[in-house]
Amino acid sequence: MSQIVHRYATPFITWLFMISLITGIALFVHIGPAAFREMHEILSLVLILPFALHLWKNWRPMMAYLRKPAMIVATAVSVAMMVPFFLAGEEGRAGGPPQFAFAGAVMANPVDKVAPLFGLSAEDLQALLGDAGYDVSDPGQSLHAMALGAGKSDADIAALLNGLSGA
Repeated sequence: MSQIVHRYATPFITWLFMISLITGIALFVHIGPAAFREMHEILSLVLILPFALHLWKNWRPMMAYLRKPAMIVATAVSVAMMVPFFLAGEEGRAGGPPQFAFAGAVMANPVDKVAPLFGLSAEDLQALLGDAGYDVSDPGQSLHAMALGAGKSDADIAALLNGLSGA
């Protein structure tokens, strides 16, 4: 086992980190194929195993290194760089990918505003939602509120509406 760790831990760390780096930059600047997101997430998790093996292989030098001022400073600076992301809260954020923001905007509207998007009258969409178990008694209620009232999520209404578009 020790021979395998010595031979493969560092090369795997190197290449999995390079994949994580390249896909992370591509995701940040919104370029590259859709597969980059899943590749980035999964292979970054796979990176944990060779990293753990590398730590195991170099445990004593690592423990000595952890006591040095450089590691303490790097740890403090890294933690300090994370703090603003937690303090910023959710206000002012874009809301994730544009398609999620769009879906959220649609769900924030009542039936009479959404129905034309699917080539339906408000009455037809109300009937469809009513048949699917949603309370449509308040015509000014948003689709989001209807989903919550029925104990469902926006995704449930979106799936129903998606079926209308032939998508």
